[in-house]
Formats: sequence, structure tokens, C-alpha cells
Amino acid sequence: MTVYAPSLAPIRHDAPEEIPVLDIGRLRAGDPGALAALTGAFRHALEDVGFYFVVNHGVPASLIAATFQAAADFHAQPEEAKLALRINEHNIGYLPFRGSVTRHSQLNANNRPNLVEAFFIKREITASAPLAPFRAPNRWPENVPGFRAATLAYCDAMEALGKSLLPLYASALGLAPDWFDAAFAQPMYTLRLSHYPRQDVVEDNEFGLAPHSDTSFMTMLAQNDVPGLSIRLPNGRWIDAPALPGSILVNGGDLLRRWTNDRFLATPHRVINRSGRERYAIPFFMDCSYDWRMACVPTCLGTDEKPKYDPITYPEYMTWFRNQNYAAAVQGTRQPAAGA
Repeated sequence: MTVYAPSLAPIRHDAPEEIPVLDIGRLRAGDPGALAALTGAFRHALEDVGFYFVVNHGVPASLIAATFQAAADFHAQPEEAKLALRINEHNIGYLPFRGSVTRHSQLNANNRPNLVEAFFIKREITASAPLAPFRAPNRWPENVPGFRAATLAYCDAMEALGKSLLPLYASALGLAPDWFDAAFAQPMYTLRLSHYPRQDVVEDNEFGLAPHSDTSFMTMLAQNDVPGLSIRLPNGRWIDAPALPGSILVNGGDLLRRWTNDRFLATPHRVINRSGRERYAIPFFMDCSYDWRMACVPTCLGTDEKPKYDPITYPEYMTWFRNQNYAAAVQGTRQPAAGA
């Protein structure tokens, strides 16, 4: 059986502790010198930290606010209304509170079910489009006005932002700026609308979301004013992620790390909501096109060096991930017991 589990990078005692902030306004405006000006800082962000902020990103604050409101409105529904849209084998729909256990991480063993509920939305497809794993119709609530329009508009904006960042990834790897364009002709993505209730008592191995690295090529997280996210830096130290108003926090995931032969980081993180308030999060996970086979980036191999990982597609990796973490939450299966 093929095992896709991420390796745990060795602790680097010289690693920096600040998350870089990249102003991409000039890049978005087409300034011919912007890419070169940002490449060094971007390379540092993904080789030494694994997270970076972008500002002047072009996603309207009103759209971000509307998406947070959509998350709150969805989770305010009665439980039976949410369970009618329960998550399916495509990882689309509602994941109940304590419905997942993080099993794919090497950072923390014996995790209890995560203290979070979430709703997953993927790229909208037409009714006549052929079904495939993780590519199926979305499931929409009937009694949440404006929900579908707001979330799909947000997905469109985040996809555009993600594509605008691709030249930075290529440039930082010593590639032509358009090197990733073909791979992201129609990127796969997931919008996760998460709700973390107050976690007043923190027990052993119990988290809002247990320590993990993301699966994605990139994850983009709009900021809110309720803390809870912590990041494990490459030097082994956990820090609380600062909330930079107006920014979007971006990090790499395991598919980016594999694709770059471990050159770019998939930095672990966790959520514990000690704020005393309800916490909502709207991470957007973006990956390459469905059938694109991710073989090692050529500039990530030294002389006579072989790739550490076999080529892989998005559905191949996500099938493994789903079976590790969400299998018990899929419709028709038993919920995990506390402490499982």
C-alpha cells in the first residue's frame, strides 16, 4: 500500500520567528519589476517559515465579511438542518462537531475528535458534468439567504488571488514565471467554513483542530479578530499567529512540499479557541487541476539526486487523506467515539 504520510522536518535552531509580509499590490498591477523585487522574500517565506501574509491582495473586505457571515449563518441552523447536508465521499457538505480525528500528523498522537464543525464547498460543476472522486455537485442549504452567492463569489476571488501568486512560486524555484500556469488551468479548491465553539477547558490531546499540516498546494486564510491559530515554526517553537488587519495568511501544504522535494515547507499548525467567543474561519485550499500529475519540480533536484516521492494526482492524495481523517463522518458511517 502506498503511504503518503508527511515526513516531520528536523528542528532548525536558526530558523526565524517572524512571518513575512508581502505587499503584492505592484505585482497585481502588472509592474514589470515587482516579481523580481518579491522573489527573495517569498523564497525565504516558504523555505524558512512556511507561512506568509499578503497585503494589497485585491479581495474586497466586504466580500470577506459576507463570507464570515455566511459561515455564522450556516452554523446557526438547527442541527437537523445541517445533518441533512452531511459530508459525503467527495468531502462536500457538513462535518459535524467532533466528526473528525486528525490521524495523518506525526506531531501529536492519540488525538481526540476535533472540537470543530465545518461545511465544505468545492468548485461548482454543472449538473451534466461527469462525476469523479472529489469532483461532484455542491450541497446547498435551503434556508440561509444569500449563502450560495456569497460563498461562490468568495471562491472566485480567492481562485484569482491564488493564480496571481503562481509566478512567485515559479520565480522562487528558478523557473519561468508561467511554469505553473498549465498545471492550474482549472485548479481544484475547497472552501471550508469552520466554527470553533469556546474551548474553556483544554484537556490532553483535545484541540479545536489538532496539530497537522495542510494537504494543499496553498492555503489562504482571511484574518478575523478572534485568535486561536498557532504555528509550529521550523525551530520547533509554537507561536500564536498574529492577526494582521486586512491581510490574508498563506501557507504551503503537503502537496507543495512533495512537488518541491521538501524544499518548500508544509508548516504544522493547530487551533485552540480560548478566546471566550465563538470563532469562525474560512480557509481556502487551492490545488492544481484534477488530472495533473505532480512530478518533482526539476530545479528541486541536485546532481544525481532522485525525487523523494512518486508523481501523484490530486484525487490520489485526497483519497488517502479522507480515509485517514474523515472516513467516520461520511454519510452512513459511524461517528468516532470520544478519545478515538
